[in-house]
Amino acid sequence: MGDAFVAVAQQFPEVLAYVEGDQRMTFAEWFRRSDALATDLLHGGLQAGDVVSILLPSSIDYAVMFGAAVLAGAVVTGLNTRLGVKEVEAILGQLHSHTIVVDPDSFSFPVVDFVQRAPHQRILLRAHMKTSRGGEGTQYHRVLRKSDDPVVIIWTSGTTGIPKGAWFDHRSMLAAVASAGVMSRGFDVKLVSTPFAHAGYMAKMWDQIAWVTTAVISPQPWCAADMLRLLIDERVTVAGGVPTQWAKLLQEPGIDSADLSHLRLGLVATAPASPELIERVAATIGCPLVVRYAMTESPSITGTHPHDDPQVQTRTVGRAQFGMSVQVIDGDGHQVPVGSVGRVRVRGSCVMRGYWNNPTLTTACLDTEGWLTSTDLGRFDALGNLVLVGRTNDMYIRGGYNVYPLEIENLLAEHPAVDRAAVVGVPAAVIGEMGVAFVVPVDSQSPPTLNDVRFWVSQHLADYKMPDRLEIVSELPLTAMMKVDRQVLIELAEGTGGFLQ
Repeated sequence: MGDAFVAVAQQFPEVLAYVEGDQRMTFAEWFRRSDALATDLLHGGLQAGDVVSILLPSSIDYAVMFGAAVLAGAVVTGLNTRLGVKEVEAILGQLHSHTIVVDPDSFSFPVVDFVQRAPHQRILLRAHMKTSRGGEGTQYHRVLRKSDDPVVIIWTSGTTGIPKGAWFDHRSMLAAVASAGVMSRGFDVKLVSTPFAHAGYMAKMWDQIAWVTTAVISPQPWCAADMLRLLIDERVTVAGGVPTQWAKLLQEPGIDSADLSHLRLGLVATAPASPELIERVAATIGCPLVVRYAMTESPSITGTHPHDDPQVQTRTVGRAQFGMSVQVIDGDGHQVPVGSVGRVRVRGSCVMRGYWNNPTLTTACLDTEGWLTSTDLGRFDALGNLVLVGRTNDMYIRGGYNVYPLEIENLLAEHPAVDRAAVVGVPAAVIGEMGVAFVVPVDSQSPPTLNDVRFWVSQHLADYKMPDRLEIVSELPLTAMMKVDRQVLIELAEGTGGFLQ
């Protein structure tokens, strides 16, 4: 990938690579700064295959350091600035980084204090990056690397345990570029709303180089007003976001009258979007919203197409992307019939090569034929589209029946009084577990009642899937990856003596 970086910087030097507030950086400047930092890293003792850990906010500086690490032949990884000291400790303890790049102003004192004590050979402060821009004559150091050498480590969110580092080689990152499909077109202007430490950037930087696209960095912390302003001012052509971000954008004043005719495509990733959300984005913003199903361990799996039938767009996550194979299996590893629910497993060139420094866990989830078995539950429809119904660790058993929260959440999102919803299972006498629905209402002065919610669900799903309790909330708790934090909801449900409904 270093060679591709050089080629793009030489052929398209004046094309904007990044926009961050008032800052602009061309591909030529990106390469020049990264090359200078690569020189600095190598002079500091870095060798090919060493790990460079980036603890910076999403920024031009992050992109420069990412490029520098790649040019120097390092394995690069990033840590989200929202992580706490325990999470940072768990990650850095697995890495034994050669160089840790940190912005002390972006992390809490306990995190910064631990970073200084973590296994490493060098700490580089963000402020010192400014002095490593090099001078005339700085040359790209051709560190010989093979296509199957590690290049990127991306960390799982760790909501169900210790974070795990999925590592990828150069070949798998190039495969992710090939599977992009309609998401990529030459000289696109893309709004990046997910944190740079997320797979949405770590795996897509290669796509940016291959298609010579401009990345517009969303300010942190994210807010809908900033997103709308950037969409308009920077004439963004492709915008990505998690469902929560799209939902908040639709509530932003001025969205109905904004001229977004230049926006050709919207992307929903990280978590499935409700049918109602997809329909509202198309109606309000005027661009198709495609869905991409992916995970940290496989940055590309399935996706919908702008020309798909509305039922495909709003009820499924589409078909396997180029180079990917998807199956739905039972507990014995056999494929289940069309329409039956099972665990989703995937295989393809862009699947991770394993978990960093954890061969036992790698063997447990990746079989000898390259199949990665996920915790996601799904089924295929008659046309071969994948329908997600939940996750094995989200499912609860009510009165002996399996209940998948995702299908209830998607249904609740279509209720006219519901803005967003999440459902969790908690222990209950007699029936084993019961469903608790957390709902953000459209109008806080007129929220839906438990009877409203139960009746709505009963019109479409089995009666045992009706929520047993209802909690009206102003917001749903989110993880550092902008996913709904189900563990927090479970703790709230188990610890709340009286619900509003």
